[in-house]
Amino acid sequence: MQEQNMTWTQTYLHDYKEGMGAFREHMPEVSHKFDEFTQECFKAGELSKKEKQLMALGISIVAQDEYCMIYHTKGCVDQGATEKEILEACGVAAAFGGGAALSQAVTLVQDAYMDLTTTVN
Repeated sequence: MQEQNMTWTQTYLHDYKEGMGAFREHMPEVSHKFDEFTQECFKAGELSKKEKQLMALGISIVAQDEYCMIYHTKGCVDQGATEKEILEACGVAAAFGGGAALSQAVTLVQDAYMDLTTTVN
């Protein structure tokens, strides 16, 4: 995919993947262990993969981490989360993170959701 044809969400995700690739080159053992750990954490267990992505989205909103907000919005969409489920997770995040969290939820997360669900892949 050529960068000029990417949506802003795809550009964010591409930049994240490029950054992780560079990190992996310099720190292969650390990145491998981190990948193993996160893959294990996001496996379905007592909580579904979708529930875990919704939790991660809420945490990323409170942490004010834009890359993770977009990454986990995509994770939510990929796991079949509805817009209402995503917005409910955003509401819980706002209950903990206040206005700063809510401002991210009503802008970045909603925009990413719309971009991810209306773009033909």
